[in-house]
Amino acid sequence: MKNPVIMHINYCEQGQTIEETCQKAVRWGFDGVEFRRRRSGAQETPEQYLDVIAKAAKAAGLKHVLFGAPGPDLTQGDEACRRNEVESYIAFYRMAKQRFPGLTVANAMSGTLLNPDKSLPYSDYTRHGSFIATEDQWAWAIEGWKAVGAAGVELGVRFAFETHMCYIHDVPASVRRLCDAIGSPAVGANLDYGNIANFPTPPTLAQSIDLLKDRLYYIHLKNSVILAPGLVYRCPLADGQINNREFLRLLRAINYQGPLCVEAPRGGDREWFAKQDLAYIRSVMADL
Repeated sequence: MKNPVIMHINYCEQGQTIEETCQKAVRWGFDGVEFRRRRSGAQETPEQYLDVIAKAAKAAGLKHVLFGAPGPDLTQGDEACRRNEVESYIAFYRMAKQRFPGLTVANAMSGTLLNPDKSLPYSDYTRHGSFIATEDQWAWAIEGWKAVGAAGVELGVRFAFETHMCYIHDVPASVRRLCDAIGSPAVGANLDYGNIANFPTPPTLAQSIDLLKDRLYYIHLKNSVILAPGLVYRCPLADGQINNREFLRLLRAINYQGPLCVEAPRGGDREWFAKQDLAYIRSVMADL
């Protein structure tokens, strides 16, 4: 397998600068970095943020720059607010494409969707997201992402909904529903099985890939051990209950050509985790 291997920015959110992040990613052997669409707490315009990344990526020799959350929040009932969210999102990617002509895929999110019953814990995932979305909220998401999809076709950028708890695109079936309703070749799926594994009765890897295979534009890789509902031990890619070797074997079987992004959603020395997880995934790719 020769897919680009992308480092999620959460490996370098422990005080590292953008310049350090790009330098370290290249030195460790990653092909690119998935940045967030904006930095938390930074007083800067989108243009300034993109310029900092462009300068740092060029200086470090980073091959790929991708972007992820936050996406447009399309769960809200105010039409003007939804329109502004979509317009701001598209404007960001127009600016990003100017600075990164090789940008072809983005990790797409569409606003958290939490149950109005505040007594329910966040970890009760089947009481949030697509499980409680109203028909209006489905319609708002479809309408907004049709506009994003049209811009994506124009820009040559494909947007991939991450399977993520507490979003309307939380499980493979909801992502499939969105993609089919939106009907744009620029809108597809980011299969993050590490998130799907948190649900009480998740589909298997094979079932998830089979459902989304013609729209699989991006992959997130991580691992964990589910100790009990809502109690999760986050661990290195090689050590959890998800067989990431089997994950890649199944992707190879459908000739998946897109990027593979590894994540570190756990505490501790994430720089060490980055090297550890990269070594594992490079070994698996070489074996396959």
